[in-house]
Order: sequence, then structure tokens, then C-alpha cells
Amino acid sequence: MSLLTAPPRLPLIAPSVLAADFAAMGADCRSAIDAGADLLHLDVMDGHFVPNLTMGPDLCRALRRTLPEAYLDVHLMITDPASYVEPFAKAGANMLTFHVEVVAPERIAPLAKAIRALGVDAGLAINPPTPVERILPHVADVDLVLVMSVNPGFGGQAFIAETLEKTRAIRPLLRPSQRLEMDGGIGPSNARAVREAGCDVIVAGSSFFGVAPGQRSAVVASLRG
Repeated sequence: MSLLTAPPRLPLIAPSVLAADFAAMGADCRSAIDAGADLLHLDVMDGHFVPNLTMGPDLCRALRRTLPEAYLDVHLMITDPASYVEPFAKAGANMLTFHVEVVAPERIAPLAKAIRALGVDAGLAINPPTPVERILPHVADVDLVLVMSVNPGFGGQAFIAETLEKTRAIRPLLRPSQRLEMDGGIGPSNARAVREAGCDVIVAGSSFFGVAPGQRSAVVASLRG
């Protein structure tokens, strides 16, 4: 399954499982899909590139086993993404997104190609302090561009509105088959601004999993607009 073949329902909503109940991960993620979410976003942190440790291939494998139909969008916030491409692909990831800050410019296209060779979509992410010019030359090499709207490491942070300038700069460069994702501090109160800036994949953590399962379909509808 590919994001590129998803039904033309824009934008796509991606609850971040970092905000889910880790003691009931399968059931909580099932409730996200049942509420109308299009994919699940897995924030992988190594304690080096970002100041937190989160999840690895085993959690991805468990979600794939529990939710065989789900699209698993794996965000590699790690210093050495190339070493984890194959483990996450074997664990069932559908998308692997790595950061422009940790891969040499001449290695970005080959890494994206290696990801696709494993049958997985390839994404490239950029952090708030990084100038957008760092990512612009590489937009054509990936299936998805992810603009972080908080400094990565922890959930529940406040949205950085200035990051919308990055999405506005990137959107005109994308082909119809590519996606533009934003992650960090997004909820019903600011989702419209994110959509209007050109994003068609919206990641929501606390604003989604922080409400009762019965209220999550309303959150999806609000985020989608």
C-alpha cells in the first residue's frame, strides 16, 4: 500500500502513536483507524539526534501484526537512518522518512532509492531551525516532504507558526503524486492554517489521542476540514 495510491481525500490524517496509551497500544491505534484516520505516524527517536528515546522496529512489527491494513508512516528522528531502513521495512513500515540534517546532500537521493527498493515510500523531513533552502534541492527525490512545526523530541509542544513559510515554499515544487506533511502541535484550532499552507498530510498527537475514543471521529473531521 502506498500513500500515492490512497483515495483522493485531502488532507490525510495521521495520528501520532507517541501520544497513544502504550499499555493498550493495539486497541488505541485501532480506535484511531475506526475514527477515520488514514494512517498511523510512528515517531522513532534515538536519544542522540533528539533528546528522547521512543520506539523501534518491534513496535512497528506489533502494529503491523495487529493492524494489517494500516499504513504505517515511520518518522526516523535518528542520527543514522540508513542502518534502520531494512529493519523497519521488514517490520512492516509503509513510509520511512529521514532528516535532511543528518544525511549528506549527495547521499539523500541514494538513500531514498534504497528505501523504495524495499517496497517502501521515502520521505524527507526538516526541523524548524533549518533553513528551507537545505531541503529544496532534494524535494524531487522523495515521495513525501515532512515539515516539523515543533522542535522534535517530545509531544505536547506549542505549534511554531513560522514553519508554515517552509510549507508555502515547498508546495509549488511538488508533483501531484507527492505529499506534504506537517507534524507538531497541530489540532482543530490551527489545522485550517496548516491546510491553507499546502499540507495534505496532518499529524496529530495529543489533540487526537488526548480525547476519548468516542470523540476522535470529530477530531478527524475537524482536522480534515
